[in-house]
Amino acid sequence: MHIPDGFLDTKTVVATATLSAVGVTMALRSLNAERRSRQIPLLGLAGAFVFTAQMLNFPVAGGTSGHLIGAVLASVLLGPSAAVIVITSVLFVQCFLFADGGVLALGANIFNMALVAPLCGYAIYSVIHKMIPGMRGTIIAASFASWCSVLLASVCCTGELALSGTVPWATAFLAMTSVHALIGVGEGIITGLVIVAVNATRPELLENNAPNHKTVDYKLFLSYGLILTAGLLIFVAPFASPLPDGLEYVSKLLGFEHRAVAQPAVSMPFSSYRFPGISNAVMSTVAAGICGMIIVFILSVVLAYVVIPNSQKNHR
Repeated sequence: MHIPDGFLDTKTVVATATLSAVGVTMALRSLNAERRSRQIPLLGLAGAFVFTAQMLNFPVAGGTSGHLIGAVLASVLLGPSAAVIVITSVLFVQCFLFADGGVLALGANIFNMALVAPLCGYAIYSVIHKMIPGMRGTIIAASFASWCSVLLASVCCTGELALSGTVPWATAFLAMTSVHALIGVGEGIITGLVIVAVNATRPELLENNAPNHKTVDYKLFLSYGLILTAGLLIFVAPFASPLPDGLEYVSKLLGFEHRAVAQPAVSMPFSSYRFPGISNAVMSTVAAGICGMIIVFILSVVLAYVVIPNSQKNHR
């Protein structure tokens, strides 16, 4: 659902960039009051995992593919404010290093995937979880909210395309929501499976288990998490589905794909998720992915760390 440059007009670019700037600033301020320094590495781990997961396109019906957004998953594990920062970090790295999503369209991509998806998804998760308590409720709520987050992000994307005059609202709405409803099923399943795995290994991290941060072995969890993330990147990412994702599929279906403006590859060191100078396609993808994973980890940690007051940094 990464919007390329050329799909949106100037007014929509400015409006979404402004809304995203305000939203991310508010998330940073909220994070300022919520996080402790011992938890900051978990934001980096979440960012690295989401970045890797977004490289793993899975096929869906109709000759298209989808990938995890990870917004609700991050919200459930870390809180909605942290999720905004995590997804924003991923989108920044994808845009400026991997040419995935337009530079001018970055504000729209952040609004759709880093604000609408985690915040609305977490609100839906909270309501359902109150109705169905316990771990069963957590899994059901997180899975359904994940599906909703994909659908809501696609609706916002549709509105931005229609507002820009790229495609009529009614036409785009049907096409976008139908394909992303299918992609959302994959998002919900993956989110539910990860929640089950976390509950089996570190249930303290789940909100419904009344986490006691002093009992969580963050270093061990972080180490295992990074190892598993690297394993996914090395053994799975090179074989991700080559089919077009939801927005690419719709743009071809409705005939506005020609409006996309490609970013100059020379300015994007890992364009098309390839590491320069490596001829082997699999090794090139793995190397680029590892670099991206590390950069997202560092960026997420830095963004969280710089906004936490010294009193919290020294808290134990």
